[in-house]
Amino acid sequence: MDSLKTGVPSQFAVDRGATVVVINPGSANIKIGLGNQDTPLIVPHCIARRTTGVNVPPRKNVLDQVLNSQVTTAQHVERERAYDTIASFLKIPSLNEEISNSYSRKMARFDGSNLPTSKKDPAFTWTDVFEKKPDFFSTLETSTNNDVIQQLSDLNKDTKLKESATVSESKYREFICGEEALRISPCEPYCLRRPIRRGHFNVSPYYPAQQVLEDLRAIWEWILTEKLHIPLSQRSSYSAVLVVPETFDNREIKELLSIILGDLHFNIAVIHQEALATVFGNGLSTACVVNIGAQVTSVICVEDGVALPATGITLSFGGEDVSRCLLWTQRHHQTWPPIRTDAVAKPIDLLMLNRLKETYCQIKEGETDAIVVVHSYEDGMSAGAHKTRLTALNVPSMGLFYPKLLVPEVYPPPPRTWFHDYEDMLEDTLNVEYPRRPDGSDLYSGFNAGSSMWESYPVFTNKHKKEEKLGLAEAITKSILSTGRIDLQRKLFCSIQLGGGASITNGLVAAVEDRVLHAIPPNEAIDTVEVLQSRNNPTYVSWKGGVILAIIDFSHEAWIYREDWIRGGLYIGSNRKYRDSYYIQAQPMCYMSS
Repeated sequence: MDSLKTGVPSQFAVDRGATVVVINPGSANIKIGLGNQDTPLIVPHCIARRTTGVNVPPRKNVLDQVLNSQVTTAQHVERERAYDTIASFLKIPSLNEEISNSYSRKMARFDGSNLPTSKKDPAFTWTDVFEKKPDFFSTLETSTNNDVIQQLSDLNKDTKLKESATVSESKYREFICGEEALRISPCEPYCLRRPIRRGHFNVSPYYPAQQVLEDLRAIWEWILTEKLHIPLSQRSSYSAVLVVPETFDNREIKELLSIILGDLHFNIAVIHQEALATVFGNGLSTACVVNIGAQVTSVICVEDGVALPATGITLSFGGEDVSRCLLWTQRHHQTWPPIRTDAVAKPIDLLMLNRLKETYCQIKEGETDAIVVVHSYEDGMSAGAHKTRLTALNVPSMGLFYPKLLVPEVYPPPPRTWFHDYEDMLEDTLNVEYPRRPDGSDLYSGFNAGSSMWESYPVFTNKHKKEEKLGLAEAITKSILSTGRIDLQRKLFCSIQLGGGASITNGLVAAVEDRVLHAIPPNEAIDTVEVLQSRNNPTYVSWKGGVILAIIDFSHEAWIYREDWIRGGLYIGSNRKYRDSYYIQAQPMCYMSS
């Protein structure tokens, strides 16, 4: 086993990973792929379902729109103060300073009617919401009866046969998943649903739990069938690795596992937490893992392959908040074209802002401008192009350190009241009777192997802590210092690991090192902070770690079989549960150390 600690041979990974599907669900995107693939599919985690009757108004086309709020006066004042603080740090003019000619806020727009679209910023197109069916004559061309084809080809093109084919082509698709769902025109009869919001199931009075689960099943089924080409009839030959974010609690994990084993018909599955997978994805064993997702940022420390839940901190902001801040910044400086851009109510506008952020936003000192093409998307019309000069492009990403600039409250997490009527899935489960395999062996007997390694680690029952008001640097510092051991603290401060799509922002690594160093209290004997370079793309390093964990796990002792899950009675209200996920994640290290 020692040879597996440093890496997994490529051919070995191809052979073992061919029947393993690794699933890493997030609030905005899901990363999913076969274990023998180099990169996963990254699909927007949403679904648009056709509504019956008349078209719903544009602002009702997003199901959870009612949960959103407007920026209050107090929040606006705090945002401007945060901007001035960031401006001082970046050495650019504050909002109240006189603007010099070299830093002009005047518009530099051009009429985009005859403007060629930049190859770097192509416009998004509206999704075709109608089913694609072969027309009548195309179908006939495949026929072997040449006489019939010849006779029918001579018929008039305006006959009822052609009219019937045209009508059939105009049938609405019942549901649309992924990016196509985000590009549906608001005038079409569809309602967009996001089953996960701010790191939790998006359950609310407007979005019942059963519908959330059904939408998750439909999205995952669509990806498996249409993208990975794994039909339901063959899925019993595949195993699934579920890499869950730290924000999920055990109730949510259990529901996802029921979808995988029950609805999607995988034969066997295992759960790993995102932090552990990130560490394995980079070949590490100890690190402070910082996952900057689209809607949530999580910080947690991992020591010797075991996540320490007491160090976990969740921040309710991420890359999408930076994108919305980019829009606010440009409108404040009057550099945004006079178009109706709504990053909350119009998903296609958020797609555009995300791309602008990824391309042009960075963290560096000095004035940062760029000439870009901004697109406007009016209902049912082709995209309009507007060339303009965007300014202060180094400010939005600094909102990760100053969350008051982002005002994440305008997109709050879903209400959590639906959990109050159910058992606490995080309670200690060591004395609970567990389901057994068909041969009579305990499904979790493998946890005893190498268990002496974990005797010094308590089984934590507290939920993941949420510190919404902390900035990124303060959250990292607080997480590491909470370990309480100076030797481990020094090691973790020099082993910070960034993950998630927003972590690839140019200049973020240096900013994290600098801000964390300044956030450490002066009475702490720590003077070095280092962010380790990721060996895999930070956007999907946790997915890659899930692949590695699956491939090196020969014993499958922590895996859960479909028949055990269904027959074992692990349902809501029963006395049987699977072990706490923090304990599950430690198992793969047991045999590696034995």
